[in-house]
Amino acid sequence: MKFNLVLIPLSALGVWVSGYSTHKLLEQNAREEVLLNARIMMEMAQSIRRYTVDEVRPLLTSRMKNTFLPQAVSAYAATKSFEGIRGAYPEYTYKEAALNPTNPIDRATDWETDAIKYFVHNPNEPEIVGERDALTGNMLFIARPIRIENPGCLTCHSTPAKAPAPMIARYGDDNGFGWQLNEVVGAQVVSIPMTTPLDRANHAFLSFMSRLVGLFLILVSVGNLMLYFIVIRPVNRMTKMADQMSKGQDAPVMEVRGNDQIASLGHSFNRMRLSISSAMQLLEQTMDSEKPSNRLAPPATMDGNEEGIARN
Repeated sequence: MKFNLVLIPLSALGVWVSGYSTHKLLEQNAREEVLLNARIMMEMAQSIRRYTVDEVRPLLTSRMKNTFLPQAVSAYAATKSFEGIRGAYPEYTYKEAALNPTNPIDRATDWETDAIKYFVHNPNEPEIVGERDALTGNMLFIARPIRIENPGCLTCHSTPAKAPAPMIARYGDDNGFGWQLNEVVGAQVVSIPMTTPLDRANHAFLSFMSRLVGLFLILVSVGNLMLYFIVIRPVNRMTKMADQMSKGQDAPVMEVRGNDQIASLGHSFNRMRLSISSAMQLLEQTMDSEKPSNRLAPPATMDGNEEGIARN
C-alpha cells in the first residue's frame, strides 16, 4: 500500500506533465504547419504578381488603349489564380484587401482594415500573423502590406482624369483614386483554417495519451507483482516462521532461491534458526544433566562384628 501510495501519484503526475507538454508541442506543430502553408500561398501570390507585371502586362498594353483588360492587373491575376485552389479547398482564401479599392469586391472588412492600419502606423513591419474566429472555426492569417512603390501605378490610381477611359467605364470614377507613392493602400491576406490540423493534433494526442496511460498501468502492475513475489511473500514467510519460533514451535527450513538481498536475508534467517535450535537443544541437555536423582540407594552388607553389635 505504501509503495502504491507513492508510485501511483508519481505516475499520475508523470502522465499529466507528459500530456501537457505533448499537447502544447502538437498544437505548436499544427500552427507551424498552417503557417508554412500560408507562407507558401503568399509566395505563390507574389510570384503570380511578378509574372503578370513582367510577362503578361507588356503583351496586353497595346490592346488596353481601347478596352480594359483586368488580366494585366497583378492583383486580379493573383486573386483569379487562387479561385482554382478554392475549388478544392474552399476554406482557403486569398484577398488583396484595400481601404479604397478600384474593384468593390476588394474592399477591406473590419479586421482587414485593422491589419492595413497596422502597416500604416508601422511601415517597417514586413508582415503580421494572427488568428481570428470565422463561421468555419479558428482561422490563421498572414498579411503583408501593399505599398505603392512603382510610379507607374499612379497612372491608374492618382486621379480619374489620368486613368484610362476603359477602366473608368468598367469601374467608375468613385473608387481607387487618390493613391500616393510609398503609401500603404492595402494588404495581401491569406487565411487558412486551423480546424483540420488541430483535429489531427488532438487525435494524435489522444492516441499518445492512451498508449502512455496503458504503459504506466502495465508498469505499476508489473512493479506490484515483482514487489509481491520478490519482497513481500518471502518476508511474510520469514515473519510467520519467526512467530512460530518465538512461541517455541519448530519452524521448517525456509526455501531460498536467488542471490539478491532477500535471498541473503533468507540464508541468514536459516542460520539463525539453526543456531536457535542448537542452542535450545544444548539448553535442554544441560537442564537434564542438572536434575537430582529420585532412585533409592541399595542396602549395605554388614560383617560379623557389625551383626553382633546390632544384636546387642
